[in-house]
Amino acid sequence: MKKIIIEIKWGIIFSFASLLWMMFEKRMGWHDELIAKHPIYTNLFGLVAIALFLFALYDKRKHFYGGRMSWSQGFVSGIVLTIVITLLTPLMQYITNAWITPDYFENVINYTVATGQMQRSAAEEYFNMKSYIIMGIFSALAMGVVTSAIVALILRRK
Repeated sequence: MKKIIIEIKWGIIFSFASLLWMMFEKRMGWHDELIAKHPIYTNLFGLVAIALFLFALYDKRKHFYGGRMSWSQGFVSGIVLTIVITLLTPLMQYITNAWITPDYFENVINYTVATGQMQRSAAEEYFNMKSYIIMGIFSALAMGVVTSAIVALILRRK
């Protein structure tokens, strides 16, 4: 457990940052009156995610590896961080959709149907808690592996 305490810490920080981002999105109106902008602007969180991975792996390099970290050490650390984030994803998705923006699914379903992007049944099948938890898990894994590889390359020191 002591070996992965830094990844656990940063996984929790990442999860709180994602909740803060959802509050920001809601406040900006991207979950209701400006929902058409949501698919574009939500991707800006990727910059926050990359920054958090950089901070996490830098923390690992500095405080666990004594300032020297190989690519493989950084990559493994990033994978552990990714696993922590992935395990927290269902809880974060539940908090987001139950408390932060409980009307999001209804709003996005109505928007996609009104704009002719989907039939109501397809929209309801796609935009729901179960679907978003599954997509969130797979997105966290995929993006985490790629980000880990790149950030480990940037932060390696021999």
